[in-house]
Amino acid sequence: MLLFASGRTDIPAFYADWLMERVRAGFVDVRNPYYARQVTRYRLSPDVVDCLVFCTKNPAPMLPHLPELRERGFASYFFVTITPYGTDIEPNVPPAAAVIDATLALGAAVGTQRVCWRYDPIFVDATYSVSAHIRSFRQMAERLCAATGRCIISFIDLYEKTKRNFPGVREVSLSDQRFLAQAFSRVGAQTGIVVETCAEKADLSACGVAAGACVSREVIERAAGYALVSPLPRQHLRAHCACIATHDIGAYNSCPHLCRYCYANADAALVRKNFARHDPRSPFLLGGAETGDDVHEAHQECLRDAQLPLL
Repeated sequence: MLLFASGRTDIPAFYADWLMERVRAGFVDVRNPYYARQVTRYRLSPDVVDCLVFCTKNPAPMLPHLPELRERGFASYFFVTITPYGTDIEPNVPPAAAVIDATLALGAAVGTQRVCWRYDPIFVDATYSVSAHIRSFRQMAERLCAATGRCIISFIDLYEKTKRNFPGVREVSLSDQRFLAQAFSRVGAQTGIVVETCAEKADLSACGVAAGACVSREVIERAAGYALVSPLPRQHLRAHCACIATHDIGAYNSCPHLCRYCYANADAALVRKNFARHDPRSPFLLGGAETGDDVHEAHQECLRDAQLPLL
């Protein structure tokens, strides 16, 4: 099983200490985001967790915990999102230079095969023009190539929450997508970074950017150090997504980055309210156990293929 920390909030940036407390306790409780009384309990053991998949805009708070995760036998893979936007778009994200420094330290600690740079979501306006994106992408790639050989790009999706929190944002035209893909592909070739998309409707393979998968068999096998069984369960949350299945241990409306394009936050007031409910000692990311909770143990199986040798 792959545990995802997280597509709903930034656990490494804001809840790293809580996560490590859960690792030490050996389990985590996760509320169903649509039926709050339904609680899934996941065992946090390398016997059943093949890889902890992290997604963050700031890996720095996780860096001190990496030796303990390794000592406890957990494999990990990190997606680090680094974009050129300022505080007008990403109010509480550290400056890109600082995040790049932390990502370089991350790559040195876990290995470049366990780090992926995400340059997303891409949107285009008067400030963040096509040319500005190309310039920023090149500057970032020239540094990040020491931390990773992989970059996933994606273009902004206009979810209802995004349109409400980011009025006026527009989809990126197909012509701009193709132009950016060609430019990014050239930069990738020059810096040794393979550029791919994930869950994108447009086929940009003719522009040098293949349709990939953020969480693929190959990615997890390299991170875990062993072959996985076949077939693997697939993710079915988004159209055009080719990722294998992960199980998210985060919670919506709890990410204080407050990025304007975010699909996981409804509004800033709710995020502040929820963040105040966080207890680092609780098995839940937000709050604690409540009367009427229906707690069930997750069905967890190691995906290791015992018939194939170690990679």
